[in-house]
Amino acid sequence: MVYEICRSIKVAYAIFINKYKNQIYSKRDKEMHFYHCTKIEIAVEFNPEERRGERSKPRTQRQQMASPPLEFLTGKIVSIIENEVSLIGGVRDQLDEIKRELLTMKAFLADAGKKGALSEVEKTWVENVRDVSVDIEDIIDEFTYQMNKQRSWGPYTRAFRQMICFPKHLWERHRIATKLHKIIITIRAIRQRNQCYGVDRIEGIGALHNYDPNRVRIYGESSLFFKDDELVGIKDAKDKLVGWLLSEHPERSVISVVGMGGSGKTTLVANTFNSQTVKKHFDCHAWITVSQTYNIEDLLKIMIKELFRAAMEAIPLDISNMSYRGLVEMLIKYLQPKRYVIVLDDVWDRELWSHINVALPDGAHGSRVVLTTRNEDIASFSFGVRSHVYHVHPLIEKEAWDLFSMKAFSSWPDRSCPQELEHIARDLVRKCKGLPLGIVALGALMSTKRLKSEWMRFCSSLNWELSNNPTLEVVRSILLLSFNGLPYRLKRCFLYFCIFPEDYVVKCGRLKRLWMAEGFVEQVRGARPEEIAESYIAELTCRCMLQVVQREPSGRAKTFKVHDLLRELALSISEAEKFCAVYHSQEANEGCKDAHRLSLRASNGEFQPQRDMSKVRTFFIFSPEMSDSSSLEKLPSGFKLLRVLDLKYLPLAQLPDDIVKCFNLRYLNLKSTKVKELPKDIGNLHNLETLNIKNSMIRSLPVGMVKLKNLRHLLMYHYPAYDVKSFNWLDSTQAMFDISKLESLQVLDGIEAGGELIKQLRHMTQLTRLSLSNVRGVDEKDLCKSIESMKLIEFLGVKTSDEDEVLRLDALPTTPPLLKTLVLTGKLEKVPHWFHSLDSVIYLSLHWSRLTEDFLPYIQTLPNLTKLVLHNAHVGNQLVFHTGFQKLTELSLGNFPELNTIIIENGVMPSLRTLRIGECMELKQLPDGIEHLTCLQELNFIDVPSELIERIRGEGSLDRSKVKHISDIRYCCKIELGFWAWKRL
Repeated sequence: MVYEICRSIKVAYAIFINKYKNQIYSKRDKEMHFYHCTKIEIAVEFNPEERRGERSKPRTQRQQMASPPLEFLTGKIVSIIENEVSLIGGVRDQLDEIKRELLTMKAFLADAGKKGALSEVEKTWVENVRDVSVDIEDIIDEFTYQMNKQRSWGPYTRAFRQMICFPKHLWERHRIATKLHKIIITIRAIRQRNQCYGVDRIEGIGALHNYDPNRVRIYGESSLFFKDDELVGIKDAKDKLVGWLLSEHPERSVISVVGMGGSGKTTLVANTFNSQTVKKHFDCHAWITVSQTYNIEDLLKIMIKELFRAAMEAIPLDISNMSYRGLVEMLIKYLQPKRYVIVLDDVWDRELWSHINVALPDGAHGSRVVLTTRNEDIASFSFGVRSHVYHVHPLIEKEAWDLFSMKAFSSWPDRSCPQELEHIARDLVRKCKGLPLGIVALGALMSTKRLKSEWMRFCSSLNWELSNNPTLEVVRSILLLSFNGLPYRLKRCFLYFCIFPEDYVVKCGRLKRLWMAEGFVEQVRGARPEEIAESYIAELTCRCMLQVVQREPSGRAKTFKVHDLLRELALSISEAEKFCAVYHSQEANEGCKDAHRLSLRASNGEFQPQRDMSKVRTFFIFSPEMSDSSSLEKLPSGFKLLRVLDLKYLPLAQLPDDIVKCFNLRYLNLKSTKVKELPKDIGNLHNLETLNIKNSMIRSLPVGMVKLKNLRHLLMYHYPAYDVKSFNWLDSTQAMFDISKLESLQVLDGIEAGGELIKQLRHMTQLTRLSLSNVRGVDEKDLCKSIESMKLIEFLGVKTSDEDEVLRLDALPTTPPLLKTLVLTGKLEKVPHWFHSLDSVIYLSLHWSRLTEDFLPYIQTLPNLTKLVLHNAHVGNQLVFHTGFQKLTELSLGNFPELNTIIIENGVMPSLRTLRIGECMELKQLPDGIEHLTCLQELNFIDVPSELIERIRGEGSLDRSKVKHISDIRYCCKIELGFWAWKRL
């Protein structure tokens, strides 16, 4: 009845307001007619060839061409045009035109990395185009906000407001159309200035951050002339390379040396190459610098000159006019009877090998090819011959300090650091994180500074110095070479690390979800966005732009951080591009006050940035982990277009009421906050893709969440007790609605079983990760049917309601085909019959299983099992590993009350690197057979009898000889005030 009344009122009101509507349009008919006629002309003139080709392609193909971040805007506009016809009204043409302009701007900015250096006029033009794209993003996000705001209304409210507020909607459309018209005028002005100042074509966003390739080449080749006493920390690496070079293997082999820019790859290889021992071993040798851009014919000519010059032979006069074929024939003829060593320095392209390999004969004389690269994909490439890879590691702290002191204090009394400068100098060295290039450059620069005030001033402004000081130009150039070498899609992904504090460790999953929310991830047909984002991480890692801190059992990188100098570089680029503003306490970065991303370092005292928050898209607050020291308990106000909100570890007790009005929000991280409940109207955030409430105080989800149709990642588990001896070490969250209505959900981590939830899971076939608690024995059939339906599941965790509840899983006919991680918590009366079929499982964890039968034969032959965690998994006094576990690298045994004997037969677990034993108070001796674990590197004991520790403490102890091959042996013990501490044995 109410709906019918509203509809009647709407019809009557529409007749009444028709004249008003016509008046509005008639007042701007001439203006809009001029606009519609002009806008297409502008688009065609801006890039005529691309526009003609663009219009000839179907819409889906045009979408796939676009790359982030402009692809994100284009995609939003396409979505508006296709799905929001009833809302866009009179601005459809403007939106369609802006879509075409974005595609042109994308092509314009994406070419940026292809040019090395730009003039000042060109730089200004590029900045203008970027600013225009930012303005467009503001308009589109504002328009999307208005649409999402209307969508949050109920059907009756929407009908009523559209009637009563109709003139206001017309005014909003007129205002947006006017803004879009101004954008077109701005684009035309940019083009006119281009013609006025003679800038024919621009090729670079990355060109704003110039580097000198010639300077980089000269620096690399100068390494050939370094003296031995100028080098630190290369002895072991050099010995390794010399061993490979002089080995008796007669076939030709390739030696790859890989590391990030400035890590000393070239210096190491040059010092090895110049060794008289090496040169005497080979008949001829050549050093070729390749770099990012090269001509294969030129490289072959340089190789011929180097070979003939080193052999003191006359260089053929006719090589300058030779073709590729002639050069290859000459090299084959010359090298065929010889033992040669060729160095290819600074290789960026894997295709180089296919072009140059044919010129290097594969005889039986023991020839060697050495290459240096920043890309692990190139280093690990299958060259078709025997190959070796050496990863250059950062200098250790002492080596780094010695190298810095050698450069900084060589002219000081006693050639040592004055005491009053030591803490500043060591801070600078720590900033370099063992990177020789940075250490040498900073040391040389600081050698000219004598006053403590100069050192302090430099240390506090390192970011500015790195960007502007000519002495550090070589550091900047070499690091920028890596950045400018990134594909366009990865540049912003890398810049995202400037949001995080120094030395901050980022998890792979978090990074993927953030990039997706930001719109950095391309849409690729047939692939999930999570998979594409992971490929970006892999590529940045292979290019040595990210440092892997921790790996998954499968070997896949789990956590990352960025080298400090690379982060400083990202900060300087971010400031130039207005990518992100970083705030420290009450200090604001005025140069980035217009940035759409804000990163706040929380400290004591409430903080309110002195800027307009309505246009902020991304907001991070970094608070000390597990600390209540920050009194920042209230968020800045005024958010409107927010897309990412990350409050991890912030002692925030309640979300602001207006958070549900951030209709564009895609990512909300409340991990380890004090928030107790989510807003009832959270369903208004229908664009939300990620919600993380792990270890917060939220224990129940509001019913309104059923409206979150775009939610992909729901992370909800909690750690009420950190003692793994407790059964309730892990807790979950309740959902009082039909969870299967969240049709886009990929990750459901930490959900509590109750009501019909287990049956609802049967319909969630798209899940890739599920952890479920509060399971009962009577749930067996429903649970197994749900698991059977999940063909894409990779991670499965199941926990019973209490320690005495039996976990029954026999109704499951077979395991999901893609399952990689299985975590079972609860009593098992018998080993599930499908355990032997866990062929794809890499990580298996059994908690409180308390099996009475020997379960090890069921899992010992699993072909991919890499990590095994057993906590109170067996009742008995013995664990005997008879055979198998061929790929196992990590084994954790804990909380076995009766266990007094562990036997490991010879040949079992040949790849084991880490063994942890804890809470086994009856175990008073080492595992029998531990001496056979020759790959074991790390042995940890936690809360074990003192008798066991004493048997291996010190060189003369009873069992010390059995563990002498293990480099890292530690035990955890109680110290004063009940605290625990790790000690080495």
